[in-house]
Formats: sequence, C-alpha cells, structure tokens
Amino acid sequence: MRKLLNTLYVTTPESYLLREGENVVIKINNTEKFRIPIHNLEGIVCFGYMGASPQLMRLCTDNNVGLSFLTPHGKFLARVHGRVRGNVLLRRTQYRKADDAEESLEIARCFIIGKIVNCRTVLGRSLRDHGDAIDHDKIRFIDSLLIENLQSIDSCYNSDSLRGIEGNCAKFYFGALDELILKQKDDFFLSQRNRRPPLDNMNALLSFLYTLLAHDVESALETVGVDPYVGFFHTDRPGRPSLALDLMEELRPFMADRLALNMVNLRQVCRKDFLKKENGGVILTDDGRKEVLSAWQKRKQDEITHPYLNEKISVGLIPYVQAMLLARYLRGDIDGYPPFFMN
Repeated sequence: MRKLLNTLYVTTPESYLLREGENVVIKINNTEKFRIPIHNLEGIVCFGYMGASPQLMRLCTDNNVGLSFLTPHGKFLARVHGRVRGNVLLRRTQYRKADDAEESLEIARCFIIGKIVNCRTVLGRSLRDHGDAIDHDKIRFIDSLLIENLQSIDSCYNSDSLRGIEGNCAKFYFGALDELILKQKDDFFLSQRNRRPPLDNMNALLSFLYTLLAHDVESALETVGVDPYVGFFHTDRPGRPSLALDLMEELRPFMADRLALNMVNLRQVCRKDFLKKENGGVILTDDGRKEVLSAWQKRKQDEITHPYLNEKISVGLIPYVQAMLLARYLRGDIDGYPPFFMN
C-alpha cells in the first residue's frame, strides 16, 4: 500500500493556520473554514499567509509534514523544519560526492540527459498529436540540435561545459514551445524564457508550476534523508535548494511544461487569470492560482508505469521515487542514478 502525496494549498491571503488536537484548522476572521487530520497530509503550502501558530508548526514538524510559505506571486519565502532527521552516513556520502568534481559531474550528467530526452519527447508527441497545426521543419530542426547536444554530454569535461550544454538546449527547447501553443496565441506566447519577474502570461504560468514542483521535490529529498541544499549541478548558494533544482531538471518537461501547454490549449486558463504589475511583471490572479492548483493536483493523481521500477505509480509520487533512487545510488545499492524518462 502506497501513501499518495497529499499537499494542502492555502490560497486565501487572510487565512490563519492553527492546531486543534491532531488537526490542522484554517480560520478566516476567526471563523473556521477548513480542518483536516495531520496524518492525511505530507505538505502544506501557504500563499500570502496571515500566519501559523507555533503549535501548528510543532504539529507539522513532529509529523514530518513540510510547511512552506510563499508570496502571492508564488515566490518561496521559508520552510519550517523540525529536528534534522535521516541517515547521517547518507548525507556524509552526499557531501563527499558533492565536493568531488568528477563524482558531481557524473551525477549531473544523468539529470541533464533526463531533461533533454524529456524535452525531445514533448516536441515529438506534439508532432504526432498536432502535426497539421505546427511547423514540422522548425520542430525537427530544434530536435536535431537537442540530439547533437545530447550526444556531446558524455565527452564534456567539467561542470561548466555541462552547464553550457544545458543552457543551449534550454534556449532551443523554449524557442520551440511557442509552436506548441495552439490556442489563445494573442494572450499566450513564448518568445524566450524570462523570470524574476516573468514578463508574459506563459512565463508566469511556467514559473508558478516550477515553484510547485520545487516544493514537492524538496519535500521528497527530505523524506529520503538527503540534504536538498547540496547539489551536484547547481552551485551551492545560501538559501537555495540546489539538489532540488538538480532533480527538477528532468521532471520539468513532463510534470510542468506539458501541463502548462494543456491548460492553455484547452482554455483552462485565459487572459483574465493574469495580472500585469507596474514593474512589467506578470502574476496569476487568485482565481488563476486556484485553477492551476486544481489542475496540478488532478494531474498528480494520474497513474503511469514508472520506466525504471516498471510499476504503476501516481504522477505525484515521481519526485519521491526519483529521490529514493538517488539515495539508493548514493548508498551504493545501485550502480548509477536512473533519470526519469517520460513515455
């Protein structure tokens, strides 16, 4: 029996979280609006929060439930942690490998191979499903560039050269995604990837989904006992979960990019769900966030057959499976880290 990933998203800015017994209670203006037993949760994400009681924080840490606070824009602010748990030997191994340039490069290669392969799959699936509506020649040309860079990964000699390959592939891939936006072209387009802040609706949607994915990946890494802040591809920086960002690379195309394209092409989001700020940045409205969160949670309930385990799992468990496989590799239980390849 598997416990399905169950995350509570609190989107109303006036919400206050508190504890009653073993329950998480949400109140707005001192009126109870929602309650749920803590054992039904694995994570809580609060957007534009009023606050949470110390007792609620203690309840979360005692039950290993991640409690994260984000701005209304979806920017990560803080995460509440309890005592450090996990296998100290596993973390010591992680730190040693992270300090070894060759070991780090070997693991980082796997993340980027997974990313590029999955980017190619997104493009290839669109060719099959919507071949009469997109520019075949452009997509095939970009795919050939991705293949060329993919083949050069084995011979790259350091992390900087691998970052160059990843950067090139990201530029090619995002240049192709605009072709895959088939509806609402006046309101959704992707001339280039931009962030901090996103400058158009599509970039705002992608950034929001990446924030949700980062929360899930970070939580997954913590559950297996590795340090989310010590990565192999992204450099260490105070407050940045580098390993979570590493592991996200291979998961973005399948878990975030495809969902963003589907939501736009099926008109599940539209222009009114976005707001342009005075600084030119674009954010989702409260209703827009709720729509995306609903689609995100629904997507995570879909089942797939994991390509390495050859077992059916929910999409929401993919970060947990990949974190588990990474931990097994670090412990020496398997010979290499197997990236996730979407079907």
